[in-house]
Amino acid sequence: MDLRDKKVLVVGLGKTGEAVARFLLERAAKVKISEKKTALELGDRVRLWTERGVEVESGGHQPSSFLEAELIVPSPGVPPLVELGAARKKGVPVLSEIELAFRFLKGRIVGVTGTNGKSTTVTLLHKILKEAGLPAFLTGNIGTPLISFVDTDRQEHIYITEISSFQLEYTETLRVPVSVFLNISQNHLDWHHTFESYYQTKKRLVTAQGKGDTAILNRDDAAVWDLKDEGKFRVCGFSRKRKVRRGAFLQDGWIVLRDEAEEKLMPVSDIALPGAHNQDNVMAAAVAAHLFRIPPPSMRDSIRSFPGLEHRLEKVLTFGGVDFVNDSKATTVDATLKALDSFDRKMILILGGRDKGADFRLLRKPVKAKVKKVILVGEAREKIRKALLGTVPMAEAQSIGDAVGLGFSSAAPGEIVLLAPACTSWDMFNNFEERGEVFKREVRRLAESSGQGQG
Repeated sequence: MDLRDKKVLVVGLGKTGEAVARFLLERAAKVKISEKKTALELGDRVRLWTERGVEVESGGHQPSSFLEAELIVPSPGVPPLVELGAARKKGVPVLSEIELAFRFLKGRIVGVTGTNGKSTTVTLLHKILKEAGLPAFLTGNIGTPLISFVDTDRQEHIYITEISSFQLEYTETLRVPVSVFLNISQNHLDWHHTFESYYQTKKRLVTAQGKGDTAILNRDDAAVWDLKDEGKFRVCGFSRKRKVRRGAFLQDGWIVLRDEAEEKLMPVSDIALPGAHNQDNVMAAAVAAHLFRIPPPSMRDSIRSFPGLEHRLEKVLTFGGVDFVNDSKATTVDATLKALDSFDRKMILILGGRDKGADFRLLRKPVKAKVKKVILVGEAREKIRKALLGTVPMAEAQSIGDAVGLGFSSAAPGEIVLLAPACTSWDMFNNFEERGEVFKREVRRLAESSGQGQG
């Protein structure tokens, strides 16, 4: 793909947008950046890119920038802008950063998608491969943008890549030798409008595969498992409920790997991560590692020592006998359901943020069974309140700090204050990480002021 003198529009100036812009400049493309944030919000970045000969359009998107481009690369999370639609209608190619990188890479990509569990799975798989001595790199929606590896790429490199529906929306030729599809539930309906559209976009990762490729599919998720018949790729499954012909499953408290023969990998009790859903993530990573011929003893050591991710069911501290758990990464209803299912004690649940078109009524039954009180924050609090009316007592908080205080005052020793919002953070924060950091800071502040803090 020749990019010399090609007029390329990069939409969004986040981490991925900047990586794409650098890549394009190194290949003598004529780069323009379009960003909705104002020049004041972008700060020095406008000057730095302008000095490199890049035109930066800030404070909104001009239709002419899209129509005049010869190629458009939108950053992950950029909504389906009217301008993008008009450019595509005119015939302007629109490619995701993942697709662009794929066209230049020689190394192998392991693509991991699904509604929940992607970050945990890719991080664990990367750990397993690295600790076994393989040249593996963590990339995609987590870690470093894939395109940043092109200049140092080698055929033996393995790119463990978290891939979202936003990135798959703008793919054309992307084909990975190993795909992992963890699960599918309602998400990003504000972006995709319908679940069917979301599912069709997600499944591209698998259906683009062919002979010689392997798809690792969740046997317990009907929509995911249905993909087994949509290509000539090899299928491996993972299941907590039944044996699979090839892949991993649970039997008598053990994770069992099965290919030509069965082999016990490890007891489920050795997994440090809470929640049955993390058993799925571990099995998916183990099946992928098995494809790279990682010996089970090495796998076991890596899995046992894996502490999990920050902001994902992360225990912050305990004081006054109350545990505070940060699951800020639970930005979907399904992720919140999994969080609730991870504990067998009563919880004070902090919910809210910016809605993605979710059906919060799905929370009614588990909230009634496991939650003592709900604390509501953010833009979606009224919608959530209506969805949960009649289940448990609810209160509203104006900030995360207020929510932490309300949660502690409502909890009894032995109970949990859980941040698992079921919404994005964009109404109050830049991202879920910032929301989680604020939650942890407020918990520590409350603990220090009470003189009861402990790790």
